[in-house]
Amino acid sequence: MENFTFNSFTLQMEGIKVTPTSMYPLFFFFLSIYLFIIISNVGIVILICMDRSLHQPMYLLFCNLPLNDILGNSYMVPRLMSDILLPPAERLISYYECVVQAFCSHIFGTASHTVLMIMAFDRYVAICNPLRYSVIMTNRMVVKLTISAWGSAFVLVGILLGLTVRLSRCRALITNPYCDNASLFKLSCESVVINNIYGLTFTVVLLTASIGSIVLTYARITMVCLTSRNKSVNSKALKTCSTHLFIYMIMFVCGKFHIVVHRFPQFVDQRKLVAILFHIVPGSLNPVIYGAQSKEIKKLLSRLFRSRQVLSS
Repeated sequence: MENFTFNSFTLQMEGIKVTPTSMYPLFFFFLSIYLFIIISNVGIVILICMDRSLHQPMYLLFCNLPLNDILGNSYMVPRLMSDILLPPAERLISYYECVVQAFCSHIFGTASHTVLMIMAFDRYVAICNPLRYSVIMTNRMVVKLTISAWGSAFVLVGILLGLTVRLSRCRALITNPYCDNASLFKLSCESVVINNIYGLTFTVVLLTASIGSIVLTYARITMVCLTSRNKSVNSKALKTCSTHLFIYMIMFVCGKFHIVVHRFPQFVDQRKLVAILFHIVPGSLNPVIYGAQSKEIKKLLSRLFRSRQVLSS
């Protein structure tokens, strides 16, 4: 594919290597995971929207997480499944479609951090300042936090890809299973120093803000729990915060593996695997973990199952 014309608008996706015997099992494996991600995340959002008892800031802010998981997997998994069924020479994608895919990929990764940051703020107010929680966490504040989480992600990613699309292209092979910023600027023969500087600054700022806010928030929550004698409050705080931290660690570990492996060209197959896991692992586990830990969601689900059993009998 190196003999493509200069600034070609047709790119080739290398995708993942599959044999004729593994093609269909792999396709149905990704299909089942994708259906589970969509059904479970959409189900969580519908449950929260339907039940008025769940119209609380904590659950309304949490809705951003399944919506982000739906976005992050809907642009990547269907394309991956279609590429599995095609021979490598026919895995073509237009340049503009590739840019959109890269934009969605980085929005997913960035919003994963910013959404969990605003969720941490909600838990901080609820546990450290419970008497003023209803005054601080109004519907207006929920909207402001949501807009700030998505708005900052759009601005940061917009600049990141804006610096990349300005570059001319002398190559046309995407070596990843899907498009991202690194795959796009690697198509250029121009200097990408500015891209690397901004990409590094972007990553450092995002991780510093994310890790810093999580550490400071939960350090303060831990101090409050240690000094409080209310066992029921401490138990509830531990349950909700441990869920949030577990989700954060899943996202953080998957994301860091993705960044680190990208720096080692010799680990091509491992990089592709990590890139796929970065999307499907959090998207699969988030609704299960949060749904299993949330008493209100479990109660609502048990009521729905009981009502179905009554109707069927």
